[in-house]
Amino acid sequence: MTLWAELDRDGFEQFVWCRDRESDLQAFIAIHSTARGPALGGCRLWPYTNQEDAARDAMRLARSMTYKAAAAGLPYGGGKAVVVGRPGDAGNDRRFEALGRFIERLNGSYLTGVDVGTTPYEMDAVLRSTGYVTDTTGSMGGSGDWTADMTAYGVISGMKATAKLVFGSSRLQGRTIAVQGLGKVGWALCRYLHREGARLIVSDLNVRLVERAVAEYRAMPIAADRIYEVSCDIFSPCAMGGILNETTIRLLQCRIIAGSANNQLAAPEHAEQLWQRGIMYAPDFVINAGGIIATAAELEGDGPFRTRSRVRRIAGTLAETYAEAEAADVTPAEAADRLAERMLRTEADPPGTNDSRGTRRV
Repeated sequence: MTLWAELDRDGFEQFVWCRDRESDLQAFIAIHSTARGPALGGCRLWPYTNQEDAARDAMRLARSMTYKAAAAGLPYGGGKAVVVGRPGDAGNDRRFEALGRFIERLNGSYLTGVDVGTTPYEMDAVLRSTGYVTDTTGSMGGSGDWTADMTAYGVISGMKATAKLVFGSSRLQGRTIAVQGLGKVGWALCRYLHREGARLIVSDLNVRLVERAVAEYRAMPIAADRIYEVSCDIFSPCAMGGILNETTIRLLQCRIIAGSANNQLAAPEHAEQLWQRGIMYAPDFVINAGGIIATAAELEGDGPFRTRSRVRRIAGTLAETYAEAEAADVTPAEAADRLAERMLRTEADPPGTNDSRGTRRV
């Protein structure tokens, strides 16, 4: 299927190729839906092999953001920006300033922020060209690893809700949890899990991060290509998406999958394969919504305490999802899709304070 056919099939509203020769910017902005409000989604910086891979990643992530925001009840739609490049590349400052000009031309239909590969430094560069940006220096999202921490906080809240359903108790003490990926979110999740008394098994391509987790959290290291077959109570994917497929699902020795990675299922049918194996899958766009909830809370003027309270509601959303899955005899992934699609058909309350163009300027 061609890229354009996929855009049409999945109902995308806008798709922008951003090419600025002066700064050598190559980027894509995908706006999947603004049915509930302006599209909200971070900007990813990644060394994509080719532009088609970058474009398709923007599409997958944007659609996921639509469902994530809807399932969380937020008055925002879903969008995503991806920039082809690497963190620390010479000229990134000018590239993100140029990206800001493209975002400004969208007139508030898309709000960006940090994602994989980007930091408040890049968002500050975007801010020089547009106000439609979050996670800049001085904001909560731009302070330390706040957004990643809130994503991890949501994951552990959802993990407890899932454990209560599967094991009869939400306690994670003594549970063996395998964490794949020790980036910002994976690391924060390990910190929370260690405090809960869980036994950690960790993998990451960065050996130094693994060694640090072993030292700080008494984690057991395992090779990245062995993480799927390790015996554990909960497998937590916190790296890139598409990792649950016919090959890896056959290897899994866990009762629950609950992690922060986006688009964990390589294809929709893999949800059924997990269900048939008796593995409870916490739908990714529900359990990993802590980051977008935190961003929305800051846009609406909430502080840290109220933001944490809002993120904890992920546990309730998952419980509702599991109940619907059982009642309708469908997988949790299908139940989550139904929940999000119902929300997309309802009108959302307007976000925070609006300017004359209907979008909060930050």
